[in-house]
Amino acid sequence: MIAKIKKISKDSFIMFKRNMKIAFRNPETMAMAIIAPSLIMILFTFVLGGVMDVGMGQEINYVNFIITGIILQCIAQGSITTAINVNIDLNKGMMERFRSMPIAKSSFLLGHSFAAILRNAITTIVIIGIAFAVGFRPEANFGQWIIMLAMFLAFIVVINWLAILIGMISKTAESASSTLSLIAVLPYVSSGFAPTESMPNGIRHFAEHQPMTPIINTIRNMIMGQPAGNDLFIALAWIIGLFAIIFTLSMIVYKKRLVK
Repeated sequence: MIAKIKKISKDSFIMFKRNMKIAFRNPETMAMAIIAPSLIMILFTFVLGGVMDVGMGQEINYVNFIITGIILQCIAQGSITTAINVNIDLNKGMMERFRSMPIAKSSFLLGHSFAAILRNAITTIVIIGIAFAVGFRPEANFGQWIIMLAMFLAFIVVINWLAILIGMISKTAESASSTLSLIAVLPYVSSGFAPTESMPNGIRHFAEHQPMTPIINTIRNMIMGQPAGNDLFIALAWIIGLFAIIFTLSMIVYKKRLVK
């Protein structure tokens, strides 16, 4: 059993290095994943921030209000790369080459997953750094920072396993990219950039009952040094439930692809 775990770990690390080399050979992809959200943050802060009323009954730094939505959108946008890479490997013959080698079967997905987590972690850190430059001033204590970072990491894991699943079931890299682009829009239809109370009824109902909103509310409360309340438990329920479903479906689809 221990030997098997070591084998999976070693092969997964090799796959991880392979995927990171591919990422560094295409730096424009990661750069755009950082530049686009940064431009959005600058636009909202300096162009629209002065006229935005977040309706929270207190003076609030608008960068503190929107940064969570910006980061989640950045993570979702970055997951498109994962879906495309998985799709290319499966549909362009790379999977057949891997199957002919004495490597652990699970290392293919684990390698993509670990590389995706690192890529998104890097972009998240860069976005937070840029946010500080434009006025981000969190009031969180040490414990709240731990909760925030854990929530970001959990979201990265879930969204990238969703990208892996979509990459496996999509017929082309373009269709995988298009599907993930729809996911990347969800932070905009949430509490990420404006209070849900300001939205029309239909959109408000959707925004309040999709997974992005409790995750954003939880992290935002941490940023403001306030207790998360029920949003934390709702966010955890969404994250755990979605991961269980997505991971299970991914394993089922992957096993079917292996026997083809």
